[in-house]
Amino acid sequence: MPFLEVFGWLGALLTLAAYSMRSMFPLRCVALGANVAFITYGALTPVYPMLALHLGLLPLNAYRLAEILLGLRRMRAASRIVNPVDALRPFLRPTRFSDGDVVFRRGDVPDRIYYLERGTVLLPELGERLLEGAIFGEMAYFSDAGQRTASAICEGDCSILSIDEKSFMMLNRQHPEFGHYLIRLIAQRLVDGHRKRPELYEGFIEQPSAGAMKTAGSAT
Repeated sequence: MPFLEVFGWLGALLTLAAYSMRSMFPLRCVALGANVAFITYGALTPVYPMLALHLGLLPLNAYRLAEILLGLRRMRAASRIVNPVDALRPFLRPTRFSDGDVVFRRGDVPDRIYYLERGTVLLPELGERLLEGAIFGEMAYFSDAGQRTASAICEGDCSILSIDEKSFMMLNRQHPEFGHYLIRLIAQRLVDGHRKRPELYEGFIEQPSAGAMKTAGSAT
């Protein structure tokens, strides 16, 4: 029946088009079209092995397409993120520091990531001051030596929230929009820091460590 063969040829053409695509979003859309064409052809001809195959592939392709759409929404949400610490707040532990207290020193082994809720923190090696709302403590995880790249000293009384690395990594996987924000933050700090003190950032920009790449979502 020539009319029914149209569905078979349409499915074949769509499958060929799907295999030729480089981007996953259009690939999944075209693959769904091929599944529908082959299901129609297999049901009306009938060709049961073809029908069974594409009845199984249809929900699989639909599920993968839904994953792609969800990822796109999360990326858009990351670009509009206002307060990225909201996802972490239930897991953060508050600590109060007085004027002159040292949160960590350059060369220390990193064990936590910090969020400055109130006060000012000085990074003396960089000559920078962090203000309320700043996340810090992430850069040490990008060092070959696995050490703090700068000291952090409180100027006045400070309220600082902290989270351990294990919990941070777990939450980072659950909230990709925060991970996207953190990557942009780290990239900006690398550029700014290398411009001011290049000797402190040789291990990051010239020879990034494999461990750093693996823990790209963790954090100074």
